[in-house]
Amino acid sequence: MLFNSINYALFLPLVFILYWFFANKNLGLQNLLLLVSSYCFYAFWDWRFLFLLIFSTLLDYYSGIKMSETKSRTTKRVWFWLSVLINLGFLGIFKYYNFFATSFAEAISHFGLKLNPWSLKVILPVGISFYTFHGLSYVIDIYQDRIKAERNFTDYAVFVSFFPLLVAGPIERATHLLPQIKVKRNFDYIKAVDGLRQILWGLLKKVVVADQCAEYANQIFNNSDKYSGRILILGAILFAFQIYADFSGYSDIAIGTAKLFGIDLLRNFAFPYFSRDIAEFWRRWHISLSSWFRDYLYIPLGGSKGGNWKKIRNIFVIFIVSGFWHGANWTFIIWGLLNALYILPSVIFNTNRNNLEIVAKGRILPNLRELMSIAITFCLTTLAWIFFRAQDLGQAVRYISRMVFFTRFPRTTGLATSPNNVILIVLIFVLIEWSGRENKYAIEKLAITYPRYVRYAFYFTLIVAIFIYSGKEQQFIYFQF
Repeated sequence: MLFNSINYALFLPLVFILYWFFANKNLGLQNLLLLVSSYCFYAFWDWRFLFLLIFSTLLDYYSGIKMSETKSRTTKRVWFWLSVLINLGFLGIFKYYNFFATSFAEAISHFGLKLNPWSLKVILPVGISFYTFHGLSYVIDIYQDRIKAERNFTDYAVFVSFFPLLVAGPIERATHLLPQIKVKRNFDYIKAVDGLRQILWGLLKKVVVADQCAEYANQIFNNSDKYSGRILILGAILFAFQIYADFSGYSDIAIGTAKLFGIDLLRNFAFPYFSRDIAEFWRRWHISLSSWFRDYLYIPLGGSKGGNWKKIRNIFVIFIVSGFWHGANWTFIIWGLLNALYILPSVIFNTNRNNLEIVAKGRILPNLRELMSIAITFCLTTLAWIFFRAQDLGQAVRYISRMVFFTRFPRTTGLATSPNNVILIVLIFVLIEWSGRENKYAIEKLAITYPRYVRYAFYFTLIVAIFIYSGKEQQFIYFQF
């Protein structure tokens, strides 16, 4: 069920009404309603994979209890690894089996041996990377004695499968979400209005910005051999805004939806394209995943402690794993390696925490140095996105080669329609994001102090823009991960 679909527009108000008008006096009933609604939401995609979600939930729930009950470190370790290996096994089979089988066959072929590996002909269960990481963080925290096991199955199942975050995050932690699930929630009008405002902004990001950029980015990437370097540069920039508006738009809708039910989710984006270096970018991009890898992989490996070689090793490990998490393709691994190379100097020379505050805080415009830093960071990020978007390494290399070495400026672009409209949309979007960059999302406080008719006119304009540009329901990019 897509957030930008008619089905969701009917589903959300129905759950909201049942939640606040029929189950508001009973916490257990509220949580049961959220669980049933979440399973219905997930089953709408493919009911068969619902059983995989339920099995994973039961496995981690039971393993957590067994780890908390035992006084034997060995028994605790057995239950921990049982949960981790089974979860990663499912993820590996559905997401990575074909990749490894094909890669192995290609490697063997260089020695004159020909293999025809059996491939798994099944679609990737939507959201499996996200709910698997929910469960893994839970069992790791219990194993490390950070939290106690949750004994109420409904509460734990809601933590894993809460429908706003089920498909594409944010990746939640039990320490943050479970306490909210276990306490009585009363309707908060101010929070609900804020949630609706964030949903509206998320929908505009997706429908007006991301989907319009996608029209040209897809055309350019799918026919990259036909275009000049100038058009390829445009395609790379439009994809950069497509993936940001698409994914952060999803996160805004998810976080805003959760607010309607009195729940606060983790922030997932903090205006990453206004970053002054790559380290800052990764503190602001897909925050829930970046912090997950930091806490459960980077720090256990030693983090930034020790000598430079250990730092270099840890950086490459975390970014290669991050790239591989996104997809079973060498393009994602190269994307991860590029980002590792980008961030390495700042880690080695301990400058990775130089830019902790948002750029030009308290000022209307950045200074020249800040502007140049933002531009360089954006260019490096956009270059890496080419590998993320390309079908294979060959296309990525050809794309960059033509973009860099064969830049020509013909009178006609060769595109089916002029991109001027979408370029204007992106510029307006960037201006709004810049004006609201000190808030949690761009329009959180935009026009909030203006007279009511001005605010309503602003929101009405956003709604009209969404309806004007809404057409075919387009899937969110991160659903494939």
